[in-house]
Amino acid sequence: MNYPLVEIYIEKIRHNAGYLVDFCSKHNIEVMGVSKGVCAMTPVVNAMLQAGIKKLGDSRIQNIISMRQNSLNCPIYLIRIPMLSEVAEVVRWADGSLNSEIDVIKALSQESVIQGKKHRVILMVDVGDLREGVMPEDVLDMVGKILGLPGVEFEGLGTNLGCYGGILASYENTKVLVDLAGDIEKRYGIKVKTLSGGNTATLKLLEKGGLAPGINQFRIGEAILLGTDVTNFRKVPGTLQDTMVLKTEVIEVKVKPSSPIGEIGRDAFGNIPVFVDKGPMKRAIVALGKQDCRIEGLTPVDETMEILGGSSDHLLVDVTNSRNIQVGSIIQFRMSYGAMLSLMTSEYVGKKIV
Repeated sequence: MNYPLVEIYIEKIRHNAGYLVDFCSKHNIEVMGVSKGVCAMTPVVNAMLQAGIKKLGDSRIQNIISMRQNSLNCPIYLIRIPMLSEVAEVVRWADGSLNSEIDVIKALSQESVIQGKKHRVILMVDVGDLREGVMPEDVLDMVGKILGLPGVEFEGLGTNLGCYGGILASYENTKVLVDLAGDIEKRYGIKVKTLSGGNTATLKLLEKGGLAPGINQFRIGEAILLGTDVTNFRKVPGTLQDTMVLKTEVIEVKVKPSSPIGEIGRDAFGNIPVFVDKGPMKRAIVALGKQDCRIEGLTPVDETMEILGGSSDHLLVDVTNSRNIQVGSIIQFRMSYGAMLSLMTSEYVGKKIV
């Protein structure tokens, strides 16, 4: 077997997806399953669909094309704002997309007319996280412009929380979407079908009963794939967390000082490292590095071990208190959402469905 390797426990992911679909449906909220975290691996996406998810979202058009070519026919949305250079592919392969720029929406309109399609547009609104989105005071005018374009359908409003600014979901910031939807319906005489009010980070607000009534969609990836909520620093109730494990192979084991010897400059990534002198320690090196993974998002399964740091190709682990670690041993790690993203994207890391 080749290492490093991520083992993916598909039944546990199916459990998480099913639980979240059931929980959200009790509050009249549909779950859009976000597949980007696993690069839209077909078995994982199929597990989401088998668990009751009806729509998928991904931030990479390449992943959407892959899903279509693997005969996935459910509605799929591009959840990163389309680049002008990819508009033709977005219209061809995706049913809809999240948008905030009128020039992009006009391009989607023109391309949809050429392809004889109707592309659905969810207009993103910035309610405080300061990532993508139209400011609330500009939404009504923007919707009016969208409604005048052929080939596109204004489906509704969306917002993002917890990803860039770390802003937590609240009654007040989710109600912004609800109030805007009411204003749109009153001004233009249309029904706003979708209010996509957040992601994994918004689940906690729903659990506490604090979500503004009217929000009817969540875009969920992390809680399905890992059972965690990094923004709120918690495990999501009802979900499983042992859905994936990273297995790595030891390539060196030696007793060495815990602090480097000599004048310290910058490391290979331009940082000045800081060390605590703990005396001699037994250290293992595994064949994995920063080129493959955000190593700060890894946690050894064996709690007697501690990650010391790493370079582009090597991860150093303190195994002083661990037994039977030798060259060729396999050390396992749990991963954060950020670590999972990088591991799944790296072509140097194997993936295995269990």
